[in-house]
Order: sequence, then C-alpha cells, then structure tokens
Amino acid sequence: MKGKKALFFESKSTTQFVCQYDPRFSFCAYIPESFDESKRDQYALAVIVHGSMRNAQQYRDAFLDFAEATNTIILAPLFPGGITEPWESDSYKFVRVKDMEYDQVLLAMVDEVSAHYGISGERFLLHGFSGGGQFVHRFFYLHPERLLGVSIGAPGNITDLDQTKPWYLGVSDYGEKFGTVLPLEEMRRVPVLMVIGSDDLETWMINDKQAPFWIDGLELTGDNRVDRLRTLRDSFEREGISVRYEELPGVSHEGFKVLPVVKDFFTHVLRSQSTGSR
Repeated sequence: MKGKKALFFESKSTTQFVCQYDPRFSFCAYIPESFDESKRDQYALAVIVHGSMRNAQQYRDAFLDFAEATNTIILAPLFPGGITEPWESDSYKFVRVKDMEYDQVLLAMVDEVSAHYGISGERFLLHGFSGGGQFVHRFFYLHPERLLGVSIGAPGNITDLDQTKPWYLGVSDYGEKFGTVLPLEEMRRVPVLMVIGSDDLETWMINDKQAPFWIDGLELTGDNRVDRLRTLRDSFEREGISVRYEELPGVSHEGFKVLPVVKDFFTHVLRSQSTGSR
C-alpha cells in the first residue's frame, strides 16, 4: 500500500475481521495493490453478499481482477447461521427478523472499512446471488440512497413491489414495519441489474412449504427462480425503475458463472459516475 503503512493482514486479501458493531459478525476485504491513501477519493467500494453456504472469502477472491481494474475495495460480509435461533440459516436474507437488523450490521461494516482505509463509503456497489440476492433486493428497499448500483442474482424468494400484499411478499405494510415511506424516487435513481442462468429451474428448495420463512403466496410469484426474477423485474418496471435484465444460456444455479455480467455492470456504473451520467 502506498501512502499508508498497514499490517500484512490489512492489505490485499485481508484476514477475517470481527465487526465492532456486533462481534457475532465478521468480514474480509480486498485492497487493490495500487491503494494510496493520498488518493483515497479515487477508490470505490463494492459489497459482495454470500449465499446460504457462507462462502464469503470465495466471492471476495472472485472479484480481485475487478478490484485491480477499477480501483475498488471489495468487502465481503459473513452472516453466520444460528443468529435468531439455533441452527437457523435464512434470517439474514430477510434483512430484519425479530429484533435483528442485518442491514444495520452491513452498514456498520461499511463504515468500519471506510474509516480504516480513509475512503468514502457513503455510496457503494452491492451484489448478492441466491440467498445473497434475497438480501440485496430487500436492502435496496430500505437504503437506496446508499447505493451506487445493485446487482440481484437469482433470489429464490422475492419481495416484489406489490402494494396490495404484506411484507415480505409485497410492500403494502412497508410504512408500518419500517416507520417511513417506500423510497421509490431514490430507487429510480439507482442502476439495477438482475441476473440469472436460463437453466436455473430446480424448485425443491424454493417451494418447501415447511421452510421457516415460507409464506403462502410465494408459489404465485413463479414456479422457479427464473419465473420469480421475471416477476421481480416486472414489478420494478411498473414502478418506473429501470432494470438491466440478463438470463445466461446454459447456466443453472451457479453464482460464480454470472460474475462476468456483474463486473461489466459495475464497471459501467463506475464509469457513468465518473462522467456524471448513467
């Protein structure tokens, strides 16, 4: 690192660090080799959210080329299972469950990394696939003002922008649950990617009516993940939110195979930001 002396484990591919806001959670990061604190305003931040298998470091490592090419710090949070009750593994996907606010944990991680490296974390890129895709689209509903762009990959269960259905099927009771109005104007300003493999058609996991977070009506959003992502896209577009939508031929539920599209999207967002246009 130039311009700032850092310990070995704080540079390039970092070790796993506990979140000071809530030590039940942790994160790792990647810091580009070119990092120079004297030019910290030239560095962006991208947050990559894992799926159910919690392979946060693998996702971090998959973005090293993007980080180097675009001067972007990568933050990969770890939301372990068993937070709201023993052996549960899905609660983080729904962002706020019982008294747990996973969105605030993520924002604390962003603040901690931004402060440590002296970059602006006011707005950042956000991607998640599968369970991570569930988390990121619901986070988008709560904090669009914090996002440079959001990439939603193959969520199994969706919260569409249906103002006749309750959370988390829809958003009719958004104000009651979150104490504010749904920020549609802010959402319309954020570039959105939705990405999925065209062969992502297995249904055994997403149609399990014994799953802890099952709500009757989920089955109406689509038979499989492709159908459900199309439903989500359509609900965005009805509300005036532009979506770049990609179905990748020959790809099933394979999170790493969609990443070239995600990186291209993020690169476009960063270039558009630097020129002052979308």
